[in-house]
Amino acid sequence: MAIFQKNTVNTQNAVNRVVEIPISSISPNPAQPRVIFDDYDLSRLAVSIQQNGILQPLTVRRLENGLTYELIAGERRLRACKLLNMTYVPCIIIETTTKDSAVLAVLENLQRADLSFMEEAYAIRNLIDYYGLTQEETAARLGVAQSTIANKLRLLKLSDEEKAMVVKFKLNERQARALLKLDSPKRKAAIDYIAANQLNTVQTDRYVEELMTEKPRQTIKKRWNFRAVNLYINTFNKTIDAMKEAGINCEASKNQTDEFMEYVVKIPLR
Repeated sequence: MAIFQKNTVNTQNAVNRVVEIPISSISPNPAQPRVIFDDYDLSRLAVSIQQNGILQPLTVRRLENGLTYELIAGERRLRACKLLNMTYVPCIIIETTTKDSAVLAVLENLQRADLSFMEEAYAIRNLIDYYGLTQEETAARLGVAQSTIANKLRLLKLSDEEKAMVVKFKLNERQARALLKLDSPKRKAAIDYIAANQLNTVQTDRYVEELMTEKPRQTIKKRWNFRAVNLYINTFNKTIDAMKEAGINCEASKNQTDEFMEYVVKIPLR
């Protein structure tokens, strides 16, 4: 178990060393690419930190006033610590510019491969617009091909409603790009169809091509997908497990008939 004691070292001379910094002195990175934070995952991380401590310090940079810090890496860890009402967190202070801090924040998340492709697209656009980088400069900083940058930025041509639907129905990046071939009035209906019929990438490409050539297609009647229902049930069970791990002695019982499934959860008040 990793235990970090509160460090009284003067943080003015603590570059590249692990020191304890008050959470209240740490501000979010304005270029933070992650915009979706799953409450269940955060609660699980909070339970882990409560039981095992923070295994990897946060990375911050000192702001010009010398008293506050900007977060570079560790947004989920910081949020989990706030859930636990912690006062201090272990951090590594590095010296970097505002622009390089933004690039590092994006790189840290891209390298962890846990950003959604839509979050990646927004992060790349922010780097280009706010810091005046070209696509070529951005590609070089992030270590990817310029065509990769261009393809991700194309996703932002979808309307806000269309992007929300893509995220809601968990379409992948290639499926989202295929939608751009369609005129805007056809996209929402196409997303609904792809999600309702659980088309894979190849099937989506074929379906979009058919729409573009206006081939008639037999309508498939929508129906409840029991596999999707099971996903919600599994999420519910995981929530119960997380509550138990946090020390909440709750009880859950299930009653299933031919017509419905009923869950009863008992949570003690004391």
